[in-house]
Amino acid sequence: MHYEGRGRVTVKSSFCLGRIAGIEIGIHYSWILVFILIAWSLAQGFFPQYYPGWDLVTYWVTGILAALFLFVSVLVHELAHSLVAISRGLPVRSIILFIFGGVSNIEREPERPRVEFVVAVVGPLASLALAGLFWGLWQVVGEQDSPLTAILGYLALINALLAGFNLLPAFPLDGGRVLRSILWSTMGSLTRATNIAAMIGRLFGWGLIGFGVFQLLAGNFLGGLWIAFIGWFLSSAADASRREITLREHLRGVRVKDVMDQSPEIISSQTSVEEVVRDVFLQRHRRAAAVYQGDQLVGIVTITDIKGQPQQRWSQTPVGEIVTRQPLYSVGMDDDMNSALRLLAQHDLNQLLVLKEGRLVGFLNRADIIRYLQLSQELGVESK
Repeated sequence: MHYEGRGRVTVKSSFCLGRIAGIEIGIHYSWILVFILIAWSLAQGFFPQYYPGWDLVTYWVTGILAALFLFVSVLVHELAHSLVAISRGLPVRSIILFIFGGVSNIEREPERPRVEFVVAVVGPLASLALAGLFWGLWQVVGEQDSPLTAILGYLALINALLAGFNLLPAFPLDGGRVLRSILWSTMGSLTRATNIAAMIGRLFGWGLIGFGVFQLLAGNFLGGLWIAFIGWFLSSAADASRREITLREHLRGVRVKDVMDQSPEIISSQTSVEEVVRDVFLQRHRRAAAVYQGDQLVGIVTITDIKGQPQQRWSQTPVGEIVTRQPLYSVGMDDDMNSALRLLAQHDLNQLLVLKEGRLVGFLNRADIIRYLQLSQELGVESK
């Protein structure tokens, strides 16, 4: 469970449960599998071991209820991150629960180490508070052999474990972000702090992979596989976060006009799909074109739009019938590239319109960004 400056678990791969404090709450499809596995392991293993003598239905009802309250506990953990982030001026797009717990999709990284520290640490503190609450309720109920006692005891234990795991100094876990905020404050460099925290996160990940393999060889197939999988995820997420910060720092001070394609393809809405394919995509190697109806921009046609059309109808189909219309996302020539990159990632786009006083002056494509980065790195050009 951790928050992300730019979450990689997308809303598109989840379904929405609703909103809390304006934040969209989603469940990734992988969470359904995890919920079933948790309920099954509780009903068939954990509760029968510690509470023998119940009938099968009681074990399953207790396991399902405990898994549901675990879901609520993870949600509270992520809400703590999100609400504190919002109070510090960081927009939060969504919270998504997925196979490894939850992620708060915060639209940008904190700009000061103190903000990152507070946003990161509040999640484990919320889990510790829940552990204390459930432990207190367990004490009130007493040690009677009942499903309620079992659920309260399990939730106290699991929330304490969640807090402890998330406080590990393994980036991008919450503890790793706390570590990064301290390093950032001490060293004065977000990039250096991220590189160190990410390397520690990768070491933790490799350690978990090694321990998981050891468990596999020892005969604990399911547990070993799960531990190794968590280690792989942690290592991959740490490396991805490091590359993302490096990219952001490299684009710091770079404007859209420095990267954009200043010769956008412009076509009429009456142009046939066949002409677009031949003249724009194949001959001029473009992947998108702006579509106008008279003097009005009505949308964008892309290779993806064309691929969805039967080829035998290309010559009879005006491009205006298949054009991607609203919403059309745009940036200005003097906008910061990091803001443009966030917009591309947030809406999963391949290109943005570049407008000047409402007039189209270019496209900003992912390919242009990659090409700019490759050339600037090859030439040794520093960020501005």
